Amino acid sequence: MIRKLEYNKIHFGKYAECLRNSQQKNWYARKEILDHLSGNWHILVYNDYEAVMPIHIQKKMGINFVHMPLFCQQLGIFSKIDNPEVNQCFLNFLTEKYRVFFYTFNDGNGFEDHLEKKKNYIIPVSEYPLLRRKKYFKGRKSTVKAAQHLTYQEIEFGAAALDFIKNNFKGLTKEKDWEKLKNYLSFLSENNTLKLAGAFSGNTLINLALMVSDTDQLSLLGLMNHEQHKEENGASFLIDKILQEYIAVKSFNFMGSNIRGIEVFFKSFGAELREYGFVENKFLKRFA
Repeated sequence: MIRKLEYNKIHFGKYAECLRNSQQKNWYARKEILDHLSGNWHILVYNDYEAVMPIHIQKKMGINFVHMPLFCQQLGIFSKIDNPEVNQCFLNFLTEKYRVFFYTFNDGNGFEDHLEKKKNYIIPVSEYPLLRRKKYFKGRKSTVKAAQHLTYQEIEFGAAALDFIKNNFKGLTKEKDWEKLKNYLSFLSENNTLKLAGAFSGNTLINLALMVSDTDQLSLLGLMNHEQHKEENGASFLIDKILQEYIAVKSFNFMGSNIRGIEVFFKSFGAELREYGFVENKFLKRFA
């Protein structure tokens, strides 16, 4: 029923067709994205590509583990109609046949077993005036209004943008992680899927949003603030302007988070909660 296919055995035409027709569509499951972010992946497949599940393998402590590639939020199972019974077979195969360090499914996957959940927030395609009037929190409306002295501009990916990102992107404590992010952004730029939007105070860039621009969705990779201009509410101004420009034709994926303050920020724009399941080995994660 469920079988493992190594990379060189995958029929990528059938794989792409399964993803394209799937109920759970996901940017990160695409071959070109996994080739770049992973470099060591294969799939589990149900029957003749009725459902597929990409698996990234990473070596830790000299042992191969299932893990998630850096900058990849969700993978999981892709099928024309989500089937919790079939998904459970994938899950059982995963936990019985692999050493699982950490693996996230997608928000379209249901299971017979209860899984721990992480939070994601998405704004569906909407009419911007209605979204702002009906769904924005009162405090967010006020914050956006107070930031109208700022200007919005979409900017080119280049040395100036990279310098701002490196100086203000939080969470990249290792130089090799910064190099991976820089290479990923270059890859996205070369494939015309990277969008950079900035908030300016005068001529000074004070906030920058990094986004993946897919056919029908914008996904937020990072939202950076210049520390000396935090009081100017640039983050609120910037998200509002992006929604004003694009929400009528593309949904907006905030890509997280479980951190309370960030979660409230996302919800304050009318974003809807989309939880997704995950499995992990908590004992191993303590030593990672």
